[in-house]
Amino acid sequence: MKKLIYLLALSMISIASMGERINFSGTWKLNNEKSILSDQVSLAPNQIIVTQTSDMLVVEKRGSFQGQEYVTIDKISLDGKECVNGGFMGGEKKSTAVWAKDGKSLTISSKLPTQDKGEATMVEVFLMEESNLKVKLNASSSMGEMAEIYLLDKQ
Repeated sequence: MKKLIYLLALSMISIASMGERINFSGTWKLNNEKSILSDQVSLAPNQIIVTQTSDMLVVEKRGSFQGQEYVTIDKISLDGKECVNGGFMGGEKKSTAVWAKDGKSLTISSKLPTQDKGEATMVEVFLMEESNLKVKLNASSSMGEMAEIYLLDKQ
């Protein structure tokens, strides 16, 4: 009986130490002044709409790239399993999401094919900074590397 009580107490401590996960849900607008964007080509969306449940993160990004408006929608599984969404030019974007142990940030790692038949990798870290959504992006492909930080205001 003592072993059972000990195991129950230990499991409760483990669960409590994991921390509650941040909920990123909302409509977020890019704050250009507070963001750190690439001088040459930025991948920053103008708006991000996030819907989050216990097992799924849906991220809708709206913006413009080289004068063309775009909308992308990624459905990211929050159980650590790989998920597949549409990528550039009809390709597949394969992503996995991992929560930080404290539940305060979510890292989404993605791979997608490029025009030159290569592969691009993207790592996005979602976290809250005060009342703002902060997204740290690192991208790499045969065309080079890029790092940006988006700070988005809640609408």
